[in-house]
Amino acid sequence: MNYGPLLFLGILFTLASSWFGLVLMPNRQLGALVANTSTNDAGAVVVYPQARSGQAQQGAELYRSLGCIYCHSQQVRPEGFGADIARGWGKRRSVSRDYIYEPTVMLGTSRTGPDLTNIGERQSSAEWHLTHLYDPRITSKGSIMPPHPFLFEKRRIGAGGASTNALKLSGAFAVAAGFEVVPRPEARQLVEYLRSLKTSFDLPEAHLPKKESGDDANAKAAK
Repeated sequence: MNYGPLLFLGILFTLASSWFGLVLMPNRQLGALVANTSTNDAGAVVVYPQARSGQAQQGAELYRSLGCIYCHSQQVRPEGFGADIARGWGKRRSVSRDYIYEPTVMLGTSRTGPDLTNIGERQSSAEWHLTHLYDPRITSKGSIMPPHPFLFEKRRIGAGGASTNALKLSGAFAVAAGFEVVPRPEARQLVEYLRSLKTSFDLPEAHLPKKESGDDANAKAAK
């Protein structure tokens, strides 16, 4: 008996089922997602998420090329599935809508370092990020993150004096007298990307925790 046609139909059915389950259904579920429009406490209209600026987009490519995803994740697990929210890594769980403008989603592969989903809100200072990139031990004692001095230029201070962009380094990290360390454009692009990582916006499928009123807080404290 010739089983060729049956074998062909079996393979065709398997491939069709896989395509239906892995491509068509997810596209139907997620392909129509758009930015959410809401009103904040101040009455202002908020659209989230938004496409990143060109500088931040270039920084995202640097983030990917430098392998940051091997030590940092960008996905906050819901309560009951880990301590991400308790650690302050995000105010709510991550959902598909958070990533609709991401050409490459940086979910990460491990968490040697903290999750960076909401790092732009947790740490908004560009100066802090630049110093941290130059040598993480300056800002985070005991950090095992490798320094990135190649993103900076060590140069002699010119006749006009020190640059306003120069890092403020002291102690064991200070450079020789007459020299300064300034960020290269790549460092600034990477920092713009990190500062753009903010997800503290209310979504229909992932609400921010409600702020407690004074009465609620007092009632909890009395228990």
